[in-house]
Amino acid sequence: MNKDQSLEMNAFIDSGADGSFIDADLVKQLGLSKEQLPEAIEATTLNGSSLARITMRTEPVKMLLSGNHSEFISFFILSSPHVPLVLGYPWLKEHNPSFDWVTGKVTSWSIDRHANCLRTACSPAVSSQVSDSAPPDLSLVPETYHELGEVFSKQKAQSLPPHQPYDCAINLFPGAAFPKGRLYSISRPEREALETYIKESLAASLIRPSSSPLGAGFFFVSKKDGSLRPCIDYRGLNDITVKNKYPLPLMSSAFDSLQGATVFTKLDLRNAYHLVRIKEGDEWLTGFNTPMGHFEYQVMPFGLTNAPAMFQSMVNDVLRDMIGIFVFVYLDDILIFSKELSSHVQHVKQVLQRLLENRLFVKAEKCDFHAHTTSFLGYIISRGEIKRDQEKVRAVRDWVQPGTRLQLQRFLGFAHFYQRFIRDYSRVAAPLTVLTSCTRKFCWSPEADRAFLDLKSRFLSQPDTSRQFVVEVDASDVGVGAILSQRSSTDGKLHPCAFYSCRLSPAERNYDVGNRELLAVKLALEEWRHWLEGAEQPFVVWTDHKNLAYVQSAKRLNSRQARWALFFGRLNFSLTFRPGSKNGKADALSRMFSKMESGAKTETILPQNVVVGAVTWRIEEEVMAALRTQPGPDNGPPGRLFVPESVRSAVLQWSHAGKIACHPGVARTMALLRRRFWWPAMGEDTRRFIAACPVCAQNKSTNRASSGLLHPLPIPRRPWSHLALDFVTGLPSSVGNTVILTIVDRFSKFAHFVPLSKLPSATETSEILVREVFRVHGLPCDIVFDRGPQFTSAVWKSLCLAIGATVSLTSGFHPQSNGQAERANQKMESRLCCLVSSDPTSWSSQLPWVEYAHNTLPSSATGMSPFQCLERDPFQYLLRRGIFRSLLSRPTFVVATGPGIGPGRSSLEFLTGIRSRRIVAVFLLPLIPSEIRCGWLHGIFLYGLSRGNCHQSSLVRSWWRESLTLLWSDSNCRQRFEYTPPFMSPALSRFTSVLGYPLVLLLLG
Repeated sequence: MNKDQSLEMNAFIDSGADGSFIDADLVKQLGLSKEQLPEAIEATTLNGSSLARITMRTEPVKMLLSGNHSEFISFFILSSPHVPLVLGYPWLKEHNPSFDWVTGKVTSWSIDRHANCLRTACSPAVSSQVSDSAPPDLSLVPETYHELGEVFSKQKAQSLPPHQPYDCAINLFPGAAFPKGRLYSISRPEREALETYIKESLAASLIRPSSSPLGAGFFFVSKKDGSLRPCIDYRGLNDITVKNKYPLPLMSSAFDSLQGATVFTKLDLRNAYHLVRIKEGDEWLTGFNTPMGHFEYQVMPFGLTNAPAMFQSMVNDVLRDMIGIFVFVYLDDILIFSKELSSHVQHVKQVLQRLLENRLFVKAEKCDFHAHTTSFLGYIISRGEIKRDQEKVRAVRDWVQPGTRLQLQRFLGFAHFYQRFIRDYSRVAAPLTVLTSCTRKFCWSPEADRAFLDLKSRFLSQPDTSRQFVVEVDASDVGVGAILSQRSSTDGKLHPCAFYSCRLSPAERNYDVGNRELLAVKLALEEWRHWLEGAEQPFVVWTDHKNLAYVQSAKRLNSRQARWALFFGRLNFSLTFRPGSKNGKADALSRMFSKMESGAKTETILPQNVVVGAVTWRIEEEVMAALRTQPGPDNGPPGRLFVPESVRSAVLQWSHAGKIACHPGVARTMALLRRRFWWPAMGEDTRRFIAACPVCAQNKSTNRASSGLLHPLPIPRRPWSHLALDFVTGLPSSVGNTVILTIVDRFSKFAHFVPLSKLPSATETSEILVREVFRVHGLPCDIVFDRGPQFTSAVWKSLCLAIGATVSLTSGFHPQSNGQAERANQKMESRLCCLVSSDPTSWSSQLPWVEYAHNTLPSSATGMSPFQCLERDPFQYLLRRGIFRSLLSRPTFVVATGPGIGPGRSSLEFLTGIRSRRIVAVFLLPLIPSEIRCGWLHGIFLYGLSRGNCHQSSLVRSWWRESLTLLWSDSNCRQRFEYTPPFMSPALSRFTSVLGYPLVLLLLG
């Protein structure tokens, strides 16, 4: 066959055939060379009949299959025009391929056939595109590899690869909703760059026009050289993609293989992800929107969540027979190692040849050939030695020698975080600790220098990718700092593995705080990508900028943040907020580049306001100074200082209002004073001082009786003529009910408890009253309720007007006005809790029994049960059915016969007498009449009111002290009280001012 002659055709797979066959006419057409068989072969069918006698076979002919399979094979020649090519059982047994029976293509091959058969055949179209390209630049490549110079071709790396078994499949979670597409606005320069990118990508067949329902956002970000880099926001697609868990290799797995190696070559693949095709049929999932139209990728784009795993899987398949012997692969980084240079050259050639056959191209400018020492994945690899790359500890290694006490304190503060990991830390750091003393001159000594260098060399521990990593980051105005740590398996504490810090560029210093902190995260993850990307567990990033905790789920990002977010998508981590007070280690690294003045003043570690002793020293110094000019008597108590009159107010202020006292009462203040001081009449002075303390008056609750007399509501003349209503809310749902309406007859204390699903409206409340009260007990004359919206609406006012009832609204912030309903609620809630303590959601079923108990038990106000007050027999509700039936038929009486009610006395007279006596006994005695005089300073006590827009809480002053004029007074002082909100008389109280004038406090409840 002619060297350049080829024919594309389908092959028939027959596992029942004992060999591979080719049609005789096809042999003539292709001009294949033939050879005679030593012995003729008889071909038979399944039923045993003779098919043909085979005497010839072809010489080995090159066969390309499934785009990346290449081999030389001989075929038996027979006449078979309908099936010109058959691959039989021996071929299947040797290659052990896996088939996609839907598409009729091979999806994978036997592992041991990779070294001999796998390669990628360029299609004629692709070959024609790159055949005339300029030769690659081999100036950085050793001459011995120039024969394989095609593998360094930049043009061929940009062409469309064929489909292969390891194409990138995008599998979505079942039923997942597609992400919404978006279109980013672009500037004029970006528009020009977009046109160029789309044109070149279409020409190279990397993308194609799309009608996909998905449309990720497309935008540009600026590179360091000023050029524009295209980016696509695939975060929405990644969220619904089934994750590929193909493991990335660990450098520790290559340690044994590297033993004895002396020569190393490091290769970097070019356009790595674009060398992998998207699986046929999945291209629509990569759709993206641009102002120039809607397109989709045919090659694997950057930003897909499974891209690293898919690419690692592909490279492992291509180089599988070499990995662990003289090759180590991490994504697009390939390390070739050998014991001798001669064998190393052959190893490199084998790798380059295999890469070329599989259309994987190498970036010559990033390669390192025939090195005896090389840096790879954070390690320095040399002959017989593997050690940590010192660049990973550069942040600590390059810590400049402290030139001032403040700089030394900063370094020791950083070292203090890791003292538990450094053996004999106190001994090592002793020469440095001595220099922090303010009592001696700062002078850097050789001992301090040795301690400084020794301490820096002891910080790190070896990383273990099987344990979780923790990354601590921080950014200052001038730099960023980060620490990579892991928790120890023994003590559970964080041990540092690597440090990173860098100075911000002038442009980066102009970033706002959020972008600087995000930049710190990005730089740290890039620095330790080789460890974090291959970590077995998701790692955690700690930042003291709380907004960053939401960046991974942010809906809108600027172009810079979006580019960083695409890089973050390759890593499995979570961002966690950590207060700055706990992020001191990374903060110290980020401030290494701060300018510090040599003469900076040393700051004390403890602020002055937390030193308790200094307060005592200061007041004693004042007393001692006063005693020099005003000596005290000699007969004072031993061990105590006499306090001259000029400083007594200061001593009282210290003992009562100081931070160590916090405004105690008279007894405790005196106890504190007696420990150190004395003077005549000290107790009286202390009582007067505390009585005049405005802070105590404004913030402490009073133990005096409330001022003002009660004004009780009038006693009703008949049952159900005067009602009190209130709602109980916030209950657990019980059969759909969450609210209770309490209705109380103020005459008899009889109550109805109505369960409701929610707070009713005014109309619904009216309907409930008609159904539960008016229908049974008649229309009332007066109804008391709070100022809820149900009772202040026009609907409610119209109802009361229609039935002839007056409306009695309670005073604001004064629940005592509706005491009947409030007290009924209190009793009802306590009884209900007792019944439903095991199942709070069953209160609806227990509420009728609570109502029954309330109405049958005697009231402390009347001495009778509400049923008795309604002139019913008090026993009929307690007797079983059938017992004392004569009592059940007894008629009701107009005159009550309960205890304490004599013949001829009505229930109304009895109740009126009892109520009058209880008011005197319970309420009148603890109260005092309000007293306000002209010229007094007044104050207002806030129970539940708000002052301005500040609502009252436990931390807001209870007393509101204001200078108010009087609303009433005698004829000589008729000044107006100007406080607008109405207040109750119990809101008035009085305390003594510092000057001895009485103050009136208005306690607004």
